[in-house]
Amino acid sequence: MKYDFDEVIDRRHDPSSYSIKWAKDPKIGKMLGADTINDDTIAIFTADMDFRCAPPIIDALRGVVDHGIFGYSAAPEPDYSDAVIDWFKRRENWEIKPEELIYVNGTVEAMKQIILALTEPGDGVIIQRPVYGPFSSTIEGTGRTIVNNQLISDDEGYYTMDFEDLEQKCKDPDNKLLMLCSPHNPVGRIWTDAELAELARICRENDVIIAADEIHGDLIRRGLEFHPIATLADNVNIITATAANKTFNLAGLHCTNLVIKNPELREKMKKSLGHVGQTPFGIAATMAAYNDGEEWLEELKEYLDGNIDWIMNFLKERMPKVKCRRPEGTYILWMDFRGYGLSAEEIHDRIYNKANVLLEGGTMFDPVEGAGFERVCVPSPRSVIQEAFERIAREFEGL
Repeated sequence: MKYDFDEVIDRRHDPSSYSIKWAKDPKIGKMLGADTINDDTIAIFTADMDFRCAPPIIDALRGVVDHGIFGYSAAPEPDYSDAVIDWFKRRENWEIKPEELIYVNGTVEAMKQIILALTEPGDGVIIQRPVYGPFSSTIEGTGRTIVNNQLISDDEGYYTMDFEDLEQKCKDPDNKLLMLCSPHNPVGRIWTDAELAELARICRENDVIIAADEIHGDLIRRGLEFHPIATLADNVNIITATAANKTFNLAGLHCTNLVIKNPELREKMKKSLGHVGQTPFGIAATMAAYNDGEEWLEELKEYLDGNIDWIMNFLKERMPKVKCRRPEGTYILWMDFRGYGLSAEEIHDRIYNKANVLLEGGTMFDPVEGAGFERVCVPSPRSVIQEAFERIAREFEGL
């Protein structure tokens, strides 16, 4: 490989890191339910890569630093929109017009602003659990009502949508918005064209707006394809969140763009958002990523596939009671430990406190049915992943 994804970079002690993932912060331990975080703790709990960014991105950021002035900034046009538009046209055959793009400083913030702009307090917002935890907290934090369209899992951990239940919930006039996670975090599904088309039909016929979080759309297994829902359905009720954040490890720069084809929805969003300024670092990183980062991304995907393949083989050999399906997209694994016959608390203690490995407990993604599950994010050097899983396996040997 041209790029070294095996390099272990110290993100815990470097004073310039500012990493939440690797911080020895008691608040993080409390949030995750770990007794302590110390120098021996392995953190694989959040969607944050432990790899250096693509060299073109680093070079672009150095250029901003060398300029030495970091005042109010605006993306250069048409250079910025061309970079975004060309990326999605080239990779997903998605035709986006410049006027359809709206910048928002982060995807969770984007979802919050969509809720505020397009629903009223008390309105129902549909989600599909198990799902990314901030979906729920954002709905509750804005005074809206969580409406759960539970995903259905077979015995092997393959999840599908319950369309009959979804249609009933969309027919309720109090339910105004559906938050779609595609590819799905944490279950790893790339929804099929047929699934997305059926979801879009149900929502369109019942005047439910779709807010599609597609920020993991570039991170798919080799040999598979991801199709944005906006390429498969009438866009009258669809808002899509795209970002270089997950693809190129830029989460700290908050590089999110909404794509809204419907002019009425777009104007509502603009009016609600007001002025949202971009940083010079986010502007430079996004353009460099989309213009010059493709080679790095393809090698990254190969490396991530290797990590996931290693884990799947390890689980089969050393932890066969764990159910975990190879994710089609994302770099996230949704692991079911219930086969050990232990309580969720005992599972948690063995992993977080005895193995000293930080994951995210399943109830963060599904407070009702998530007990006994753990979410694992694996964009780290293979040696780190191997050590983490070796530690976990030792705590479940003989059970």
